[in-house]
Amino acid sequence: MTASALTRPGERARLPVKIGEIDWRLTLIISILAGIGAVMLYSVGGGSWSPWAGAHLTRFGFTLVIMLVLALVDIRVWFMIAYPAWIMALLLLVGVELFGYTAMGATRWLDIGPLRLQPSEIMKVAVVLALARWYHGASAQDARFSWKLIFPIGIIMMPVLLVAKQPDLGTAVLIVLTGGSIMFVAGLSWKIIAAAVAGAAVAIPPFIAFVLHDYQRERIMTFMNPEADPSGAGYHILQSKIAMGSGGVFGRGLGLGSQSQLEFLPEKQTDFIFASVAEEMGLLVGLVVLGLYLAAIVISLRIASQSHSHFGRLAAAGVTATFAYYVLINGAMIMGMAPVVGVPMPLLSYGGTVMLTVMIGFGLIQSIRVHRYTELPRGRGLI
Repeated sequence: MTASALTRPGERARLPVKIGEIDWRLTLIISILAGIGAVMLYSVGGGSWSPWAGAHLTRFGFTLVIMLVLALVDIRVWFMIAYPAWIMALLLLVGVELFGYTAMGATRWLDIGPLRLQPSEIMKVAVVLALARWYHGASAQDARFSWKLIFPIGIIMMPVLLVAKQPDLGTAVLIVLTGGSIMFVAGLSWKIIAAAVAGAAVAIPPFIAFVLHDYQRERIMTFMNPEADPSGAGYHILQSKIAMGSGGVFGRGLGLGSQSQLEFLPEKQTDFIFASVAEEMGLLVGLVVLGLYLAAIVISLRIASQSHSHFGRLAAAGVTATFAYYVLINGAMIMGMAPVVGVPMPLLSYGGTVMLTVMIGFGLIQSIRVHRYTELPRGRGLI
């Protein structure tokens, strides 16, 4: 497909042309990962489609349709809704602060009719859109070093403060990492990056000592020495390591994992599902899963590089960064290389809002692929 076929002056690409421009390799990889997740949820659910596997497949089917529909949405629509989406997500976070639903000691959800929504997940995509929109209209000098950087910093930090207060440290860290990645790709000065790293290094000890909740501080101490309390704070990490190690190269077999089937492994359907994969399917399948994640990331970054608009490049790169950080943080967490912060493994873990957010993100990436030749104005107006 040539550029002229999608950008002929005065015409919009026809629907069959747009469908043909969807990256079906990426769609297939996403589907395989969700399928592996369903198989694993079936196994840890005692060989039953309920309570997790059937719901997981249903949610994926529904969100897959959403992704394909969003892939056909003109990139100019994404461009136009970038700031309103961020404002709406911020208002939802304020709503959580005022009217949120509390569970397990955290207030992270809003009950909207029959739905229970986690606005912090929506904010992950909204921050990417808003930052991509701002940098699209910024000059190279403003992006590198300028007082105007207060605007993208505000776009990142305002929701981070609200999310951290819920408390949800994992999501807050994800938003900071994603936002920082977009600022780096947009051309942020190395001096600012070095100063930020140095400032963070200085601020971490007092932040841990005086800002974190007791259970968050305990998680960090446990990460440093989980054997100190093997039946208490260190239980999650130690059981995860046992599960991963016991699977060997080829795994113990579906339904035969001692840690997951005998309820030793906590949160086996969400945060620690990859440990269940390693135990029951083995190292080889675990490496295949990681290879599929890597392939999805590489394809998404290639889509970002092909976009003719700065907005498209940054938006696709930002969504890809969020997805990559999900995988990296969860993988490090279950191997005991990072504190347990409640970050799921995307497409494998059970969870509705996370699945929806990830698939909306891939819908945006696919839209950027379909409309990669579309040029966007450099102004910052909402319309």
